[in-house]
Amino acid sequence: MIKAALLSFCVITGAACTPQTAPDANTGPPARIVSLDYCADQFVLKFADRESVLAVSPDAEKSFSYMREAARGIPVTRSVAEDVLLLKPDLVVRSYGGGPNAAAFFERAGIDVINVGWAGDLAGVKALNLDMATKLGAPQKGRAVVADMEARLAAVKKSGASPNALYVTPGGVTSGPGSLVHEMMLAAGLRNYADAPGWRSLPLEKMVYDAPDMVAAAYFEDSQNAWSSAAHPIARRQTETLPSADIQGAWTTCGGWFLVDAIEILAKAGSDYAP
Repeated sequence: MIKAALLSFCVITGAACTPQTAPDANTGPPARIVSLDYCADQFVLKFADRESVLAVSPDAEKSFSYMREAARGIPVTRSVAEDVLLLKPDLVVRSYGGGPNAAAFFERAGIDVINVGWAGDLAGVKALNLDMATKLGAPQKGRAVVADMEARLAAVKKSGASPNALYVTPGGVTSGPGSLVHEMMLAAGLRNYADAPGWRSLPLEKMVYDAPDMVAAAYFEDSQNAWSSAAHPIARRQTETLPSADIQGAWTTCGGWFLVDAIEILAKAGSDYAP
């Protein structure tokens, strides 16, 4: 299918779709960038020159996009091969946009591709941000972002009480050891109420006889789900009555520098907690 799409584009436009040599590192930052999904959007909008961004994804201005303000006024494109090729980019940035074969497809068309990496802890987040900044031609900005992260993390005031906090999403799930959310809670000086690894449904039965000390409530304005366990009376009662930290969904996604915003809010809620 991707071969057909590429062949069709070449026939219609007369473009030379044979593989090209990747630009030399000394030629400067990419000048024509297309971002295919909102995770890619965050890094492109943060580190690339605005004038070099041809298009971002349709989610770039959604509530769960941290860089939504920076996305305003920039054209939007779908992650469909024909739409992207017509823009004639020299670089495509993606996390999941375009599907699993997208990178190979665009590379065959002679377009460089940056695949956004994954980070499972704070060290990985710092490395990811520096890597993305460097690949987008802004290593100094990347180093500055990482330095700011480190300074803010060092300044986090942790509660001596180490309250037991339950992370809750609108979809009615929580996150235990092995996730970035877990690492963020530890960095804020909290204990994670969810002791099972990975992402799981809220433990409603346990919440009845062993309530958490506080709630870290993530919210996504575009993703409310009235049928999730987060809407269960037990979860609602604890969310409404226990000390809480309200976490924007945009702060916990994509392994971006902005997760420090969430850590600071979590630490502040922990410091205010009184057993």
